[in-house]
Amino acid sequence: MDSFLPLVDENLRSALWFRPEMALTFGTLILFVLDVVFRRSAARVALLSAAALAVLAAAAGLLAIQPPDAQSLFNGMLANDAFAIFFKWLFLAAGALTVVIAAQGRDFPPERIGQFFALLMAIVLGMFMMASATDLLMVYLSLELVSMVSYVLAGFRKGDRKAAEGSLKYVIYGGVASGVMLFGMSYLYGLTGTTSLHAVGAQLQGIQAGSAVSVAATRIALVVSIVFVTAGVGYKVAAVPWHMWCPDVYEGAPTPFTAFLSVGPKAAGFALAIRIFNTALAGPASPATGFAVALAGIPWPAVIGVVSAVTMTLGNFTALGQTNLKRLLAYSSIAHAGYTLMGLSTVSDRGVQAVMIYMLVYLVMNVGAFLVVILVAEATGSESILDYRGLSRRHPVAAVAFAIFLFSLTGLPPFAGFAGKWYLFYAVFERIDGPGGGWYAWLALIGALNTAVSLYYYVRVVRAMFIDAPYTADAPAIRARPGYQLLLGGFSLAILVFGIWWTPMIRWTQASLQLFRG
Repeated sequence: MDSFLPLVDENLRSALWFRPEMALTFGTLILFVLDVVFRRSAARVALLSAAALAVLAAAAGLLAIQPPDAQSLFNGMLANDAFAIFFKWLFLAAGALTVVIAAQGRDFPPERIGQFFALLMAIVLGMFMMASATDLLMVYLSLELVSMVSYVLAGFRKGDRKAAEGSLKYVIYGGVASGVMLFGMSYLYGLTGTTSLHAVGAQLQGIQAGSAVSVAATRIALVVSIVFVTAGVGYKVAAVPWHMWCPDVYEGAPTPFTAFLSVGPKAAGFALAIRIFNTALAGPASPATGFAVALAGIPWPAVIGVVSAVTMTLGNFTALGQTNLKRLLAYSSIAHAGYTLMGLSTVSDRGVQAVMIYMLVYLVMNVGAFLVVILVAEATGSESILDYRGLSRRHPVAAVAFAIFLFSLTGLPPFAGFAGKWYLFYAVFERIDGPGGGWYAWLALIGALNTAVSLYYYVRVVRAMFIDAPYTADAPAIRARPGYQLLLGGFSLAILVFGIWWTPMIRWTQASLQLFRG
């Protein structure tokens, strides 16, 4: 009993810092109940949308009053720190935007909209825990919560062959990645005797300080475990070679969920990657020198850099031949994962900050781009680039907004995407003059060349909208809901404002660099 009471006290203390997650947990259950209660209501969609937004608002309110003190929760399973809080705000914004867009669209029949909102809240909860996870078990459980619910929502369209195909591929690739990751974690546990990320890091440093024989004996196991754990994270951010599910899932899933999937779980994956690599696998080296040979004699930052270069190159070159806008944006999303991995490869605070800024900007510009896809698809029934011909005459607001989003995705000034890419390249440039930093110059060059390649397929869409004649001579004007137009205007304004005024993003991310170190 005496040993049990401290555990109860710790859990009760931790629960006070877990209130946003509890709001999402109970909100998910309440939404399932309301889905049944309002089944025959004429205002079903409006009521359930309001309830979903209320759940997110409750979580946001509890998060706002929560101090950003860095501390461990639930005996080291989770951490509360400014880093996690930053990403939680990002997840809440992605969830709220998805609810607003889905409530106005036609992707979900009214009788199933409540199920969608409830499952969406469950994914947001999983992403909250991914950003806070400091234990291998919690890493796996939170990742699986996000993945398993995503499998369901990816195939949410009943009777749609593309949705069924995409969901099946998602399940297969996700199941394999999950199993591989769990196998890698079992190796890490076998090597270190602990599941705590902080303790894993300390134990690995002890192994490295041991005799040459002991280091040689564990090197292969350590390499295998890290590669396998990286596979699980790489699958979540759609990095090569774990990207193959992405285009089919993006094309088959309901477009509002595709927009959410491209920003929310991706940001959660990068938050998790930063936790793992900067906590458990960073080795004894300082951020100034990286952990190039800290673990098993393998230059892990260089390995991440290679994955970054291959990911952005494959994503951009494959996007060149796409005519379906959702598939084009899917391969674009893969390329942007490659850009973001540049920041992770620097193993520095500047690199972490660059990842945070890029995810913040990417949320706005990518959700905005998918909103235009929804608008055009509802009017034409098609997602082909051919149906974007003459869009500037059929719906000028959508055409101008889409051009802003695409130029921002390219990284051109004066759009916010330029600020994101500037910081990624800045983080890489800082490392060129450091020890063994010559390969960072090659990474920066590959990133710059890929940016030029991406400009080609983004401009192809802009040309179709502003220069090409409509696909049919009698193509009617496109009418969009006022809510869509309001969102497009807000997104466009944000892209333009924060493309010039970077200070708020820089200050917020700088203040959010605090990670709980154990």
